[in-house]
Amino acid sequence: MDNNNNNMSIVSRLEGALLISRDPYPYLMLVAFEAGGPLRALLLLLLSPALWFLDLLRLEDASLRLMIFVSTAGLRTADVKAVAKASLQKFFLEDLRESAYGMFSRCRGRRVVVTRLPRIMVEPFLREYLDVDHVIGTELRTTTTTGGRCAGLVASKGVMGGPLELEALRESMRDWEEEEIDVGLGDGLRDHPFMSLCREPHLISPEEKPSALPRRDYPRPLIFHDGRLVQAPTVLESVAVAVWLPPSILIAVSRVLVGTLLPFKLIPMACAATGLRIRAQFPNNPTTLAAGAATTNRRRLYVCSHRTLLDPVFISTALQRRVSAVTYSLSRLSELISPIPTTRLTRDRSRDDAAMRALLRRGDLVVCPEGTTCREPYLLRFSPLFAEITEDIVPVAVTAEGSMFYGTTVRGYKCLDSFFFLMNPRPLYQMLFLDHHQHHHSNGDNSSSSSSSYEVANRVQRSIGHALGFECTNLTRKDKYRALAGTDGIDSRCFTRTNK
Repeated sequence: MDNNNNNMSIVSRLEGALLISRDPYPYLMLVAFEAGGPLRALLLLLLSPALWFLDLLRLEDASLRLMIFVSTAGLRTADVKAVAKASLQKFFLEDLRESAYGMFSRCRGRRVVVTRLPRIMVEPFLREYLDVDHVIGTELRTTTTTGGRCAGLVASKGVMGGPLELEALRESMRDWEEEEIDVGLGDGLRDHPFMSLCREPHLISPEEKPSALPRRDYPRPLIFHDGRLVQAPTVLESVAVAVWLPPSILIAVSRVLVGTLLPFKLIPMACAATGLRIRAQFPNNPTTLAAGAATTNRRRLYVCSHRTLLDPVFISTALQRRVSAVTYSLSRLSELISPIPTTRLTRDRSRDDAAMRALLRRGDLVVCPEGTTCREPYLLRFSPLFAEITEDIVPVAVTAEGSMFYGTTVRGYKCLDSFFFLMNPRPLYQMLFLDHHQHHHSNGDNSSSSSSSYEVANRVQRSIGHALGFECTNLTRKDKYRALAGTDGIDSRCFTRTNK
């Protein structure tokens, strides 16, 4: 392959070539779980022995048709598209083969990807992250009812493969000037008909030791994604989730009771007994920081990175005292079980300013100026409002880790967010209390020693980002919801700290 010719066209197999995995099960399980619910996912899991038997008999098409039917039958097409946009892209990126992506990215001409997965599931990822021009995949039959629903059946051409694959590729090439494709990329395990249309066929050797594309080399940064599952749900991972789910509910309830019924001094020990790990690091003597506000009239504003709704609760636990918190959105259930006072903000600047000042006069306060959670190692833009109500700020770098479930959601039930995080086998909450940040309001006096609230917000964001090793962005809550709803909220401007 001529590396100097960037205008070459390429056609590539998705499974086994661009992606390391050849198994469609994890991606269809994600659709079943995220769009259809746990009962549909359990049905697909129970059918996994039959799917294995069909694969053993080399009836891969029958196996795939059965998985597609169980995963999609009756679902709204809009829900399947939403899962493809918000959840699947993360798992596709994590499974992207480094060597294949390097070859694919060097071809800047027409790009075509062939897959046996439903096109509706893979097209958002391929077009947005790999700039693919045409996707040849399995077409799903849909109903004509209002909103449109998946019938669970494939269209007349059926699952792409063999002659059907070649026919679809020829159809897509009718408006091309050239009659051949420059490069073909396959998985090396089967004869690909589309290779006959390629000048330079390349096959991934089955003996190649695959390596996933590092995060730093992603075509675009992965910042926003949704869904409850942390790991790709292979059959073994699905079994682990199914087995763990019943006891995890009891463990989550016990962890909630520990936080609501026990005094703060006993909570860390009791949480450790349930497998919940809490770690806090203070700049000086932790006793001094914890008791400082109790022995003086000075009220402190704790400004933290936002990982889950439990951030203020764990900060109170680390400080060993009750600290109030403000939030933009909190379910009634979360308010009911919260062991600390919570106040809802209205997104009306003057009203929120007055509310936060009143709370700070009564005691210490925790705020999450990002306004929404971010799962990946990025910080969203900090709202400058917190810098306008006090000059004594304590930044807190917070991280939360769970090996099985995410404790945040956009499309799911937000009232269950805290429970899902606490349902992890050994969740970890880490807090790094940074040095106090003191500043003087500018108040329009142009004093060299004073700072605007935007400058203060940017400095606090950078200090937390540096402590965590996270990248600071200029993205906001609106960008997050736009991205997960299907529009592009990520571009080169998102890493420019303007905050105007």
